[in-house]
Amino acid sequence: MIDEAREKCAVFGVFGNPEASWLTYLGLYALQHRGQEGTGICSGDGKSLHVHKGRGLVAEVYSDSVLAQLPGNAAIGHNRYSTTGADLPANLSPILASYRDGQIAIAHNGNLVNARELREECEHLGSIFQSTVDSEVIVHLLARAKPTDLEGKLVQALSRVKGAYSLVCLTPTKLFGIRDPNGFRPLCMGKLGSAWILASESCGIDILGGEYVREVEPGEMVIISASGIESRRVGVETPTTECVFEQIYFARPDSRVFGAPVNDFRIELGAELARESPADADIVMAVPDSSNAAALGFSRESGLPLEHGLIRNHYVGRTFISPSQGLRDLGVRLKYNVVKSAVEGKRVVVVDDSIVRGTTSRSLMKLIRDAGAAQIHFRVSSPPVRHPCYYGIDMPTYDELIAADRSVDEVRAYIGVDTLAYLSVEGMMRVSRKFPIRGICHACFTGEYPVKWKKIPQKDGLEVRV
Repeated sequence: MIDEAREKCAVFGVFGNPEASWLTYLGLYALQHRGQEGTGICSGDGKSLHVHKGRGLVAEVYSDSVLAQLPGNAAIGHNRYSTTGADLPANLSPILASYRDGQIAIAHNGNLVNARELREECEHLGSIFQSTVDSEVIVHLLARAKPTDLEGKLVQALSRVKGAYSLVCLTPTKLFGIRDPNGFRPLCMGKLGSAWILASESCGIDILGGEYVREVEPGEMVIISASGIESRRVGVETPTTECVFEQIYFARPDSRVFGAPVNDFRIELGAELARESPADADIVMAVPDSSNAAALGFSRESGLPLEHGLIRNHYVGRTFISPSQGLRDLGVRLKYNVVKSAVEGKRVVVVDDSIVRGTTSRSLMKLIRDAGAAQIHFRVSSPPVRHPCYYGIDMPTYDELIAADRSVDEVRAYIGVDTLAYLSVEGMMRVSRKFPIRGICHACFTGEYPVKWKKIPQKDGLEVRV
């Protein structure tokens, strides 16, 4: 059981370059951290679409010969982590579909909260689904939409769905980039010469040597073709609620997400944490890698020296075959090792970005204690995760979230540290206001869900209608 919130998906698109499939491959490589179960690329040559998908990492699924079979000057790609739908080959994206007006391929990052109801409606009307992913609902709604132009069909289809979606869509002649009206998930635009690029994060543009242009706006559809680029509104005006967990944990630190540099945001989170919850200690250390910037911010603000107290093994896969509990406990040792000379006899501040289930944190703190740390002061650069996410993050259920029904002191005792402090919601909001982020979703911390639907699972296992 993974003791962390896991990535959602990555989407990527290129239009106007004869090596579009190769560029998409490189873009997906840069976005590998957002999805590691499977990947797919669909290219367009002006007349038809060509697709290749497979389970595994980007480097495992594509080869020179595979990419050579994806011709054209446009392509879209997707890295998958299953927040909805099982980890099956049929659920890999992009989804390629033929309908009465031609072909379309769709790649989706996010989660549609009313997908089940829409799927049942479509099935009642005769639709046959090929997968269990929520994205396929959009295809069936598109096929039944009444407008005669594709743009109008997309607008009508998306008016039916609720939740989080950043989409890249491809036809033989056009590339679309679309964000939901709330803007939960990121999507940005860039240029490489005369070609246009769409990417979940700007690091996907950087790897190509491209130029970051701007974010696709919440509720915006950009339409890229040989005629140029157009913009169209999707959905009704609604307050922007961009996922703050992107900045806290998910995005690569060298990316710009929601128009803000991720590394700078995390440094500010760490500095705010040091102001709110200082510690009488000797050194500061991070739980690498996503907490490195927050630990740097804590160190700068507190004046305590930053040490590399934990080393992470980057060659450990996402799964670990473990026939017994005793061997399962070695999983943390495979991923992390303590620099004993850095912590022995020291009062240590350990900075992490979040605590989800708490099991990995508990094992890590034991490693640090066994290495000779005199005291451990655990500081977390986000508030307690008390509620699941329904907008595209694999956040565990209430029963699995350690902070859902435990006090901070109870969490501290479970993890086995001398002191524990989280960043407050107010502190997180103060940091967000320093950056050009128009509004954030903090439902996993506060339970304030910006988009509601018919049923929300509650902590006691019951459901309420809203």
